[in-house]
Amino acid sequence: MSSCTVPLGQGAVLRHIGWEIGFSRCTMTPSRDVSRLIEIMAQLRTPVTGCPWDLEQNFQTIAPYTIEEAYEVADAIARSDFDDLKDELGDLLLQVVYHARMAEEEKAFDFGDVVETICRKMIRRHPHVFADKDGNITPRGVKSAWERIKAEEKAERAARRSGDVAPSSSLLSSVKAGQPALTRAMALQRKAGSVGFDWNDPRAVLQKIREEADEIEAALDQGDKAELAAETGDLMFALVNLARHVDADPEMALRGANAKFERRFAYIERALAAKGRTLEAASLEEMDALWNEAKATEPSINSVIPGRE
Repeated sequence: MSSCTVPLGQGAVLRHIGWEIGFSRCTMTPSRDVSRLIEIMAQLRTPVTGCPWDLEQNFQTIAPYTIEEAYEVADAIARSDFDDLKDELGDLLLQVVYHARMAEEEKAFDFGDVVETICRKMIRRHPHVFADKDGNITPRGVKSAWERIKAEEKAERAARRSGDVAPSSSLLSSVKAGQPALTRAMALQRKAGSVGFDWNDPRAVLQKIREEADEIEAALDQGDKAELAAETGDLMFALVNLARHVDADPEMALRGANAKFERRFAYIERALAAKGRTLEAASLEEMDALWNEAKATEPSINSVIPGRE
């Protein structure tokens, strides 16, 4: 069996392995030139001799990794960890190369087209730097020109997608589509709420959450996976609405819940290890009891927030 190691994503390195049948050992060497990364991806996506996993992927299956890598970049920035940032930016760049390669295979565009498009966009958005007659423009003028040009580009894209149909004038069309789902849900709700399409009481939102939970239960009885996914999305949208009405940031609230889960699970691991036991050997009832112990040892929210008693 022959192999080569190539960074793929998830903050790790995926080993691409090829069976010896007609395969040659990978001879790629690292380089500072982005063309080498493009060559690596081309080899991984080459039928027969490429990586079976990479060959199975498509835009839809790779998209979650792309989102994940963007979050990893943001996390490294938040931690001011430049070593990690270098790695994560590389992982994110690989996602761009991956999508460009798949598009090239479909004869839609290639990596060079991606670079040319963003170059053209940046030149167009900075006429005071690259093409302005006198180069004199105030900071306020820069922002105004940037927003105007972005609006023009958005209208042009919409026209390309819909032929001769005019761009949407919906109130919600100004909400950016590329935002994380939780953030965009909040933005959509706020925008609709600005014209009165909203609840006035968080308890009304809570009632909507109960309704959505009932619909999930009905979907469970039917065993319809597509319906379950749709109803789960409705429930999550309603939960974001509740967070908005109680002035809680849903992203930060979920991050807090993640940290709490990790903390309590770590308590279970430590408690079992102290008894010479493993997670695999423990029963659900035993782990649940330890979970409750962990919960009982944590300070209340009132004691950890200044000014709360």
